[in-house]
Amino acid sequence: MTEKKIHFKLITPEKVVYEDDVDAIYAQGEMGSFGILYNHIPFMSTLAVATAKVIKDNNEISFSVIGGTFQFKNNEALILTEAAELGSDIDTARAQLAKERAEAILSSAETQRDIKLANAALARAMVRLKAASKK
Repeated sequence: MTEKKIHFKLITPEKVVYEDDVDAIYAQGEMGSFGILYNHIPFMSTLAVATAKVIKDNNEISFSVIGGTFQFKNNEALILTEAAELGSDIDTARAQLAKERAEAILSSAETQRDIKLANAALARAMVRLKAASKK
């Protein structure tokens, strides 16, 4: 491992979305935002549907993260999530359409279940758009 770097890995069931040595990691846990630097104490958190980012050599790399877990120990960090995308890989037109569909469903939803599903879809679309805007 490179000196004073954190080995970071972002994994979904389908693939490794990102793996590299980075300087810092910032994410949104269920209980609030957190940042991790080299030699941080061991740390675990459940993750919110939100953006996460790493800093590598003064460059910011953003991701959409759809929940999951974060673990840090011995300068190794791991995010396990059902879905994640590198901000630069996100199709913004597709994410915008998903946002509009979710808003349309939300405006006509009649049951609590429909409202919950539409809100979840809207949150995912908004996170994807936010991560894509930080390319």
